[in-house]
Amino acid sequence: MVWLLFALMIFIFQMATILLLEFRNPSKTVAWMFILFCCPIIGFVVYYFVAQDYKARRKVRTRGSRLFRQMRSILWSQALTVKEIGEMHNPEFEHQERLFNLLSRLSESPITGCNTSKVLTDGEEAFGAMLKKMEAAKEHIHIEFYIFRHDVIGTQFQEVMIRKAKEGVKVRFMCDGLGSYKLKREFIEKLKEAGVEFHFFLPPLLAFIDRRINYRNHRKIIVVDGSVGFVGGMNVGDDYLGQYPKMGYWRDTHLQIEGDAVYFLQNVFLNDWQLASGEKVVDPALFPEHECEADEQIQIVSSGPDQDWNAIQELCFSAISVAKKRIWITSPYFIPDPGIYEGLKTAAVSGMDVRIIIPWRADSRLVHLASLSYVEELLLAGVKFYQYQKGFIHAKVMIVDQLLASVGTANMDMRSFFCNFELTAALFEQSAIERLAADFEEDMRVSREMTKKEFQERAFLHKKAEMLCRMLSPLL
Repeated sequence: MVWLLFALMIFIFQMATILLLEFRNPSKTVAWMFILFCCPIIGFVVYYFVAQDYKARRKVRTRGSRLFRQMRSILWSQALTVKEIGEMHNPEFEHQERLFNLLSRLSESPITGCNTSKVLTDGEEAFGAMLKKMEAAKEHIHIEFYIFRHDVIGTQFQEVMIRKAKEGVKVRFMCDGLGSYKLKREFIEKLKEAGVEFHFFLPPLLAFIDRRINYRNHRKIIVVDGSVGFVGGMNVGDDYLGQYPKMGYWRDTHLQIEGDAVYFLQNVFLNDWQLASGEKVVDPALFPEHECEADEQIQIVSSGPDQDWNAIQELCFSAISVAKKRIWITSPYFIPDPGIYEGLKTAAVSGMDVRIIIPWRADSRLVHLASLSYVEELLLAGVKFYQYQKGFIHAKVMIVDQLLASVGTANMDMRSFFCNFELTAALFEQSAIERLAADFEEDMRVSREMTKKEFQERAFLHKKAEMLCRMLSPLL
């Protein structure tokens, strides 16, 4: 009886600790309680090392913001920024003061004016554009990816980095310690021998010991000479070229940007570089003045433990809240937080055109089951779901009316919104929005619409598996 009482006291202590630390996020609390109930001791040990630690979060935020404050005056003086709603070219913003004010204050990046963007919709096109711009570099190349593979396309990137470094171009290369854990030592050493500076962002062992394993850098950035940049959903690997038989064709969306928005891509990279390497790079030459040859308005929005706000979630929620006609979303992982979930449901019930494309063939069974658990109630509310059939869809795109569109690294899930280092580009030019809408409609043509009747008739065990994964979904 004594040992039983002792075990009960330990269990109560563990539950109380989780409740005290996670009371801000009820859904996350439920997920950890479930794990603790199934594995009382092991679950608490996992929680201690893996769960988000607010003290560490503040530490990361403080370190990550110093560089930004030092560069702010330079960026704001050189970039053409949109300061008043009347300066927005898109007429849809005429009565959107609330959204404009939020966008202006939400991120460390303003809406910039002198830009051009190009939408890249498959690996061959995107990698070709990236390598071409890297080959033309004169001063520096900055590269940051969540996953970087040592395969055919990864070797092509390696060869270009080595060649440019030997020409005297400054090459800084960084990838996530967990996402790119398979990257071979020989691959990295070959880069370093040629003069390429390389760092892992939070290597798994160090991050585990430091209790920051939950902070993953999911960003994908290339900046060349401070004037051209790339951002979007694509990592570097042959799977994006259809060389992954299990998944087949890999559909994604990436952006090539030239102009003042690149200043803020550069700034995000340098902040991440400081966190990964400890090196503070404050060099105005990395932010050269641009000749304003176009007037497309773009905002670079970053979020993560180095930010005061969950900026990308706030962007998505606010845009959904002001939608009048349509909300179109493409996401490989659909695990919305309660605010986004209710916003989509309310929009559909009120008669708006709400469409969501998710994969049919998933790369993560657990995440896919969790995603499906959110579908039934939204289908009943009038949301239309489509499962992409051509291969695997990895694009992260949101289109709201003719008001704005976003392309970036963040999935429509709680991990992207609240834990990962993420990055998205908000586009306001109607031609860019129309291009992304055309791509969305093309993806719909090779997708299968999910019907309420068919979905409700799925197997009993499948429903229970979805229920279980939904309980864990805040942690996936």
